[in-house]
Amino acid sequence: MFTKTKLATANMDTFLLVCVSIAIRAAVSLHSYSGANKPPMYGDYEAQRHWQEITYNFPPKGWYKNSSNNNLEYWGLDYPPLTAYHSYVNAYIASKINSSFVDLKTSHGFESERHKTFMRSTVLAADTLIFLPACILVASFIDKVFKQNIFLQLCVLFVTYPGLILIDNGHFQYNNISLGLLLLAVYFILNDSNNLAALSFSLALNYKQMELYHAFPFFTYLLRSCLVENCFSRKLIKFLKIACVVTLTFLALWVPWLTSLDSLISTASRLFPLSRGVFEDKVANIWCSLNVIYKFKNKFVNAQMVLICLVTTLSAALPTNLNLFACGKKETFLYTLQNTATAFFLFSFQVHEKSILLVALPSICLYGFMPFAVTCFLKVSILSILPLIIKDGLTIAYFSLVVAYNAILNAFLAEQESERHMSNNSLQRLNKVLDFLILIASLAAVWLPPPSHLPHLWAVIISVICCGFFLIFFIMGHINQFNYWPNIVKIILNKKV
Repeated sequence: MFTKTKLATANMDTFLLVCVSIAIRAAVSLHSYSGANKPPMYGDYEAQRHWQEITYNFPPKGWYKNSSNNNLEYWGLDYPPLTAYHSYVNAYIASKINSSFVDLKTSHGFESERHKTFMRSTVLAADTLIFLPACILVASFIDKVFKQNIFLQLCVLFVTYPGLILIDNGHFQYNNISLGLLLLAVYFILNDSNNLAALSFSLALNYKQMELYHAFPFFTYLLRSCLVENCFSRKLIKFLKIACVVTLTFLALWVPWLTSLDSLISTASRLFPLSRGVFEDKVANIWCSLNVIYKFKNKFVNAQMVLICLVTTLSAALPTNLNLFACGKKETFLYTLQNTATAFFLFSFQVHEKSILLVALPSICLYGFMPFAVTCFLKVSILSILPLIIKDGLTIAYFSLVVAYNAILNAFLAEQESERHMSNNSLQRLNKVLDFLILIASLAAVWLPPPSHLPHLWAVIISVICCGFFLIFFIMGHINQFNYWPNIVKIILNKKV
């Protein structure tokens, strides 16, 4: 009877949490969005609307092809086919509401309250149908597999994370779909459903190519799961099953562009626009931070930077994936997922501010293993997107969400320390100092105008500071994954002696 009552209470808490998270998203949706009233290119809101226009008015073969009616210079489609199919579904619904939403060419820059309501609703639908259920599933299994007793805490951290809400429901994107599919894949890994994990991650990768941030850990874990079987035939059968799932998923999604090699190559080339350079806006990664003192953009051509980024990214990601291949533990998989994503964010080519979301979601999975580090990272990750949020006129939403989320993080951290009997005054002070620095940096960026000769001053300062924190978090992730803490403690103690 007690167990049933406890389960019913947990279910009610989860339901209420989902309702609150949807209400928060709906409230943020009332604010401005990327490119609002800013012709001629507008912003990401118009990009998503334009993709609906293109997919509705052209057959699939014409979606990625430059033509008189599909100028790829005007928000040309540059995400994989699953994004295009999703755009088509949204466009079909939009055409039934008001055909002017997706009229070819004449709908460019279309803005109205009715259309804004429709577009915002499509993001909320993706949240409700994909992202939020995935959060609950992965939180439940992390809690079950590792016996951490933090299910509700994980759910809260996932579903109320301001970074994703501000980008998707404010700025305007559909990261909730690719990240929801990623979390489903993590759930299937924890549940030993490797074929479904391969399917879910293949769908995530075919929705947004940035899911390459997470590809190595999935490849490593799934390959190892085949090789550890005790006879060759079982190894081969398991490998072929996973290979078939991945291959058939890609074939099904890419079939319209498989009629010719030229069509396939031209479509695939749209997904990796190397001409944009190593970074665009001020992003909190290594290249943008170092560019302050050494102008990479001026010193190297794109082809050279691509090679430099490739070598450094692989070098940073390789150790953690080799460790995963060697031991194959589920805990190690979660660490590798986060460490690899961080390596890609810090060192890879063409990183956006929004890419920090690809690190944040796997990091929440590790909250039970390193609560203080994850708490600090989540706070800094939200600060790192502030320059983008200011551009979109979302500062009120930003401060409201950050204050509430940071209070939640601090309460959860105190609870974790109490349960583990690990009250640490130094860490508590450090956490308070971090809160103070984030507040000061945020207020300064919003209300203190930069000097006229340094218009990007605050964006650069924020990116450099956040990059430093991300580097520390990257090191902490490796220390925890490789279990270096006992050796570090010994060294410290010996020195004191």
